[in-house]
Amino acid sequence: MAGGAPAPGALLCALLWAAVAAGPEGNPAPGAFGRVYRGAVNISAEQVYAFAYRSEPGQVDAVRVYVNSSSENLQYPVLFVVRQQKGVLSWQVPLIFRGLYQRTYNYQEVSRTLCPSEPAQETGSSDQIVFVDVASMAPFNITYELLVTRLENFQLETNKAFNFTASPSQPQYFLYKFPQDVDSVIVKVVSDAVYPCSVVSVQDIVCPVYDLDHNVEFNGVYQSMTKQAAITVQRKDFPGEQFFVVFVIKPENYACGGSVPSSIHGNVNRTWNLQRTKNLQVMIVPSIKKSVYVQAMFFSFLGFLSFYLGSVIVAFVHYIRVQRKASAGRLSPEDGSGIMTSSHPITASTPEGSSYGAIDESSSSGGHQLSSPERGLPTGYDTDSSVEEESDFDTMPEIESDKNVIRTKVFLYLSDLSRKDWRIVSKKYKIYFWNIITIAVFYALPVIQLVITYQTVVNVTGNQDICYYNFLCAHPLGALSAFNNILSNVGHMLLGFLFLLIVLRRDIIHRRAMEMKDVYTLDYGIPKHFGLFYAMGIALMMEGVLSACYHVCPNYSNFQFDTSFMYMIAGLCMLKLYQTRHPDINASAYSAYASFAAVICLAVLGVVFGKNDVWFWVVFSMIHVLASLALSTQIYYMGRFKMGKCYLGIFRRAAMVLYTDCIQQCSRPMYMDRMVLLIVGNLVNWSFAIFGLVYRPRDFASYILGIFICNLLLYLAFYIIMKLRSSEKILPIPLFCIVATAVVWAAALYFFFQTLSSWEETPAESREKNRPCILLGFFDDHDVWHFLSAAALFFSFLVLLTLDDDLDTVRRDKIPVF
Repeated sequence: MAGGAPAPGALLCALLWAAVAAGPEGNPAPGAFGRVYRGAVNISAEQVYAFAYRSEPGQVDAVRVYVNSSSENLQYPVLFVVRQQKGVLSWQVPLIFRGLYQRTYNYQEVSRTLCPSEPAQETGSSDQIVFVDVASMAPFNITYELLVTRLENFQLETNKAFNFTASPSQPQYFLYKFPQDVDSVIVKVVSDAVYPCSVVSVQDIVCPVYDLDHNVEFNGVYQSMTKQAAITVQRKDFPGEQFFVVFVIKPENYACGGSVPSSIHGNVNRTWNLQRTKNLQVMIVPSIKKSVYVQAMFFSFLGFLSFYLGSVIVAFVHYIRVQRKASAGRLSPEDGSGIMTSSHPITASTPEGSSYGAIDESSSSGGHQLSSPERGLPTGYDTDSSVEEESDFDTMPEIESDKNVIRTKVFLYLSDLSRKDWRIVSKKYKIYFWNIITIAVFYALPVIQLVITYQTVVNVTGNQDICYYNFLCAHPLGALSAFNNILSNVGHMLLGFLFLLIVLRRDIIHRRAMEMKDVYTLDYGIPKHFGLFYAMGIALMMEGVLSACYHVCPNYSNFQFDTSFMYMIAGLCMLKLYQTRHPDINASAYSAYASFAAVICLAVLGVVFGKNDVWFWVVFSMIHVLASLALSTQIYYMGRFKMGKCYLGIFRRAAMVLYTDCIQQCSRPMYMDRMVLLIVGNLVNWSFAIFGLVYRPRDFASYILGIFICNLLLYLAFYIIMKLRSSEKILPIPLFCIVATAVVWAAALYFFFQTLSSWEETPAESREKNRPCILLGFFDDHDVWHFLSAAALFFSFLVLLTLDDDLDTVRRDKIPVF
């Protein structure tokens, strides 16, 4: 102001005198900050206080009002009305909070922070006045206490912790302004005590501030909290580049996982003053910069594109090796490009002692030349319209009795179970590929629509209790709240596509060899059918898509999205492993996918009923045990059983197997290897059934996934042991893949069990497990699990693809079946 302006003190005195002279409720008493005022009010007597102060530009002034009344009379509460320049704030004492089942909690001590004022730079300093009216409708005197103070630490500073105390009737809120070079911050709140349950809210600079339990959810973004909370705030969401951080203590702990105290059961009103105070510490730290987003994306894509480079190098080395052998005249059929035709003689002989059940080169049990259907294949066989499509009829030329004779021999060889026309079997397995694409489209589209709706609800309502993120490492991008959890799933999609390319290359080489009538392709090695491999590649890509969808808003309701294709991957791997030595009798695509659908239905029922319903676990355990017995019988007799007129026939057959092979021939079952596998497998599955029945885990989807994975690992271990026991070799590439699979899976599982959140608990309890980022300041432990599990699944698929490459030069009538 100009030099002739009156002194600030004179202006304040004049303003206060004018307020007193014109007081609407009588003569307001001039009030002083920091002084306790005591008085009494009734229906005919009320008190008005006036507090004046000066605000300077760039300085935010906040005033806090503390009131107290010893009266517990709910019929005649003391009413407090605070009038400011821009608004009115009122409450009553006793202040009533409502809890679960309409329970009420009464507080005699209340303190509220008034909406702060900050004069604009162009207007200069300004004089403010606050009126506090105290009244009651009681016909008798009610005493009260009043204290008004100016807050000195109202504005929070970056990277500086601030400690304070709050209670249900004494909420707190503070102001934070974005520094010039910061676009995003994380509001971190911690407490040493789990309870009382509290709520942390970030609200725009709007008056009134919603700072009570019943209205804190009306504005801004909020989280419930026990010991830890974190909210990421972006500058773009607040045009004024500042916001309030509000702290509210709830009257009950129910929302945070606690129970209602036994002492307040019923509708009796109680007074709760100091029992629910909570010490809190808040610190606001800058979040990551945009450059970290770019680095994380480059890391994710380049890391997995290196697998493409490695595959190209391996393919190039293989091509050079083949060319050198071809130029030296030492080309072997295992190189995948042999040109030997069926006119060349086969010099391999049957090892001594292994002739039982073997099919001679010149004839078979059916009176046909070995692999005769393949020998007459015309060029372009794969598009022959005359080839039969998948049907319920068996296309083997032998009669049913011949099948029984062959498939129930004690010693089986691959030639016994690869007698069908290659074209028909290949088309049968291609159905896996086309069906899984159809399933993926119809499954993924509603999932994507649902998670978009979830994310929209979170963004619109501000309720961050809907989704179970790791809030200490949740980096938003656009409308997405945790972009890092979505980006980390890119590995599944990239490696799934790479696996499809590798399978396609092998498929093309195999087709060319078939067109050239290469004898090593027709009569040697494991029959090549790639339909299941294609389906596995699509399943791996879809696992990445659906896992990303789940992490858009992870919660109890949509966890099944993250596990559905895991079931299919585990099931397809087991089917492929079984198909390797049983190409003619593997399950059809329709029955396999119908089984997967039944499993997913059970998973949904488990989500709904699996929490506390004992009847569900009894029914599920019975289904699990009976399904294990039925599948064991199917595997033991290579599918050669009849259901008969009664569907219980299969279980009668299982009882017969138990009697003949375990009672009559205890020392030596007819099919020893299969019997050992099935006994161990049934013990594992029965153990799972008993565990589920006793403990009833809440995470039913993971429980089913554990059953699938254990059965897959058991079968894979059995397969590798039997392969080595049969004097078969494991070549360097599959050996490398086996070692890489074991190492990467071990590392992946370590990060998987680093629990960062849990939808089995309340959102507040889940946030206690939140941890900071560990990789590039962008990815957390679960993101690393995504990266490593994608690589582990890729190596696992390569194991199944290359495990039997050593048999490419071995006649099929010398390859044992196990």
